[in-house]
Amino acid sequence: MYKDLYQHPDYYQLDELLTDEHKLIRDTVRQYVKKSLSPIIEDYAQRAEFPTHIVKELADIGAFGPSIPAEYGGGGLDYISYGIIMQELERCDSGVRSTASVQGSLVMYPIYKFGSEMQRRKYLPKLGSGEFLGCFGLTEPDHGSNPAGMITNIKDAGDHVILNGAKMWISNSPFADVAVVWAKDEAGDIRGLIVERGMEGFTTPETKGKWSLRASATGELVFDNVKVPKENIFPEVKGLKGPLTCLSSARYGIAWGALGAAMDCYDSALRYSKERIQFERPIGQFQLTQKKLAEMITEITKSQLMVWRLGVLMNEGRATPAQISMAKRNSVEVALNIAREARQIHGGMGITGEYSIMRHMMNLESVVTYEGTHDIHLLITGMDITGLNAFK
Repeated sequence: MYKDLYQHPDYYQLDELLTDEHKLIRDTVRQYVKKSLSPIIEDYAQRAEFPTHIVKELADIGAFGPSIPAEYGGGGLDYISYGIIMQELERCDSGVRSTASVQGSLVMYPIYKFGSEMQRRKYLPKLGSGEFLGCFGLTEPDHGSNPAGMITNIKDAGDHVILNGAKMWISNSPFADVAVVWAKDEAGDIRGLIVERGMEGFTTPETKGKWSLRASATGELVFDNVKVPKENIFPEVKGLKGPLTCLSSARYGIAWGALGAAMDCYDSALRYSKERIQFERPIGQFQLTQKKLAEMITEITKSQLMVWRLGVLMNEGRATPAQISMAKRNSVEVALNIAREARQIHGGMGITGEYSIMRHMMNLESVVTYEGTHDIHLLITGMDITGLNAFK
């Protein structure tokens, strides 16, 4: 039986910045991960299979919609709690965090933020409890970094609309009960609507052959003259503001989450460097290995400070999309670099499933692309500091 030996790196004693509630939440999620996820995740990743049974378990530990008010089925927690939960999940696997992140930030959040009271009451409690799994349909085959160019559309048909188009690279889609979909109406405005599994003409083919996020379900959303009741359209938002607001919430979770992957790689490399003997001494005694480890913990510590401060700003309602964008890009870049250096410290063993390193590395190659690529986030920062738009 696989034994999870993970120890949380905290070089600057940042735990002192957390409340007792934050630590209790972290301990609860960490214990669940060590007991129920770590022993099985490698097997599911090797088989490229999504462990569907964890959906209810993630709900039970409060991983779905932690910041959504409790009256709607969420956790009613602050944003630092949300970040901590995402960090502990991605410490295990990015795909697991994706499942929770999509459910909370990209499905529950827009229904809560932009939906009608009827929509909130109908969907949020079932999503929060894990009875429903949700997905988020924005990206299209020809429109990734430029969502404004989407061609998925709705046409008025009386008491309902007719939805046509397709979305791709959609986490959770093969098993989703509901999809939050963004489409253009006849006036060219982007509208959000809730599509339910079982609606005629709505299919969710699964994406096969992935080398990344193999324990996460990815697929398409295909709409062929799907009749969607008008009561399923979000009444409170038009334009890109809707999906981009959701992405800011999800990117915030990734900023904490990707750092969890980095911390797991560092922890494994540190432990291995003390155990692996070469030239009659542990490899951790060699200067080049110490250089790698010292740089890892330095970057982790800087990133821990960044996401904590961002969490404070989120709690105060002062965090900007550009600040969130910077943190997402930084955490993923740090995590990728640390995963690659950790793989070298593990030597040949680093490519095996006995260690989490290569799985993290492959997963992070998706995380660095989805919800805003590395380069797009650089341009968001560039536009924010110069006031000049490089996208046009």
